[in-house]
Amino acid sequence: MKELKDILFGVSIEQTYGSIDKQISALAYDSREVTSDTLFVAIKGDAVNGHDYIEAAIMQGATVVLVEDEGDYDTSEITFVRVNDTRIALAVMAANYYDHPSRKLDLIGITGTNGKTTIASLCFELFTVMGYAVGLLSTVAVKYGTQILPASHTTPDPLAINKHLSAMVALGISSCFMEVSSHGIHQGRIHGLHFKGGVFTNLTQDHLDYHETFAAYRDTKKQFFDFLPKSAFALVNMDDKNGSFMVQNTKAHKKSYALENYADFRAQILEHQFTGMLLKVDSQELWTQLIGAFNASNLLAVYAVAILMEQDSLETLAGISKLKNVSGRFETIQGPKGSLVIVDYAHTPDALKNVLKTINSVRTKNEKVITVVGCGGDRDQGKRPKMAAIAAQMSDRVVFTSDNPRSESPEQIISDMEAGVAPEDYKKTLRISDRKEAIKAACMLLSDKDILLVAGKGHEAYQEIKGVKTQFDDRQIVQEILLKLF
Repeated sequence: MKELKDILFGVSIEQTYGSIDKQISALAYDSREVTSDTLFVAIKGDAVNGHDYIEAAIMQGATVVLVEDEGDYDTSEITFVRVNDTRIALAVMAANYYDHPSRKLDLIGITGTNGKTTIASLCFELFTVMGYAVGLLSTVAVKYGTQILPASHTTPDPLAINKHLSAMVALGISSCFMEVSSHGIHQGRIHGLHFKGGVFTNLTQDHLDYHETFAAYRDTKKQFFDFLPKSAFALVNMDDKNGSFMVQNTKAHKKSYALENYADFRAQILEHQFTGMLLKVDSQELWTQLIGAFNASNLLAVYAVAILMEQDSLETLAGISKLKNVSGRFETIQGPKGSLVIVDYAHTPDALKNVLKTINSVRTKNEKVITVVGCGGDRDQGKRPKMAAIAAQMSDRVVFTSDNPRSESPEQIISDMEAGVAPEDYKKTLRISDRKEAIKAACMLLSDKDILLVAGKGHEAYQEIKGVKTQFDDRQIVQEILLKLF
């Protein structure tokens, strides 16, 4: 139990209705999770308004309710607290409730369009290899101690974040690597957290269905660096034109990394194969199982984070050489007759271009590159023709299919994609809306040493159609089809 006044410390309160001399057993923003003596936070979401569930929360046992709306509240038994923004207030209260666990470990946030999951996961693996007890909050999973939990969001809600961090502190974990999404920043999910460092990867078109303009998307990412403390580091990718912009107003210690431009941390690709790369990092050579310039950049960021966290350079490079691909990121499956299948999460134009560029830079040109790709429904429609154009230009054959169509028609999504295909590339394309059938068709096109890229879903183990999620794992589907066909 916590004193209500302690939970409200630091919250910008507009008005209170009733006594604040109360004990609180839990915080909740979902009325279904309310139990006795819970503080219920009424949040106005895009689809649901928590203010409509205040009565249900009280029936479940809530004794304090946080609101944004003015009203004639019955305070005979229930305390109401009005604030300007219940999302921000929830984040502050969550940190208070769990005794500010982010101050008790080194929390590193990674933001950007592409590379967040890879960098966060590889940092987690690197520090684990180096003997540290660390935590991970990522799109793929939440990991700490013996816990490996599924992730529902790239950046969880404030209650979940602080609960996980509190559990990490209890286990004696020293550091946590966390993906920071634009949605998480904009919705105040990271408010009240204390970061030891922040990393910016890159910025390309994504989430414009939510942010509406690229400038708004960019500015949201920048907010993360604006609020870093003086004691933190801000590490940015100078190969991206937005790198300098991100740290214009930060108080944190500025550091940079790059493959092509001047930076504090530099790397160079010396050799490139489908089995890995030979890199030169800060004048030292190392072999890595990861491939692609984008992964060279990711590994350089991981190295820089380790050095900024006062790790030994040679020990760090030795640890990096042991790292493997993150689940669903350029994950390879051996096909028949020397062919290769690559499953990758690439779901933005830039990510797809990077993966295909890597494939084309390593291939011998004596084989075909076949790509299966779709675009998600109820998301940024402007990406669709761009992704289709890239796939058609950079592949020998392309199969357009569904991704997570959600509430939209898969056929309409594919038509939106096809609008971007140049006339001379159109003959390379097929459209098969059923994703399993599309992958099967692509596998049937494979011959000696061909390369098949299945893009868009990566680690995801489901497909969402008309609000229903069904089991669907690209990697599993590929393996099943290859076993039946060959």
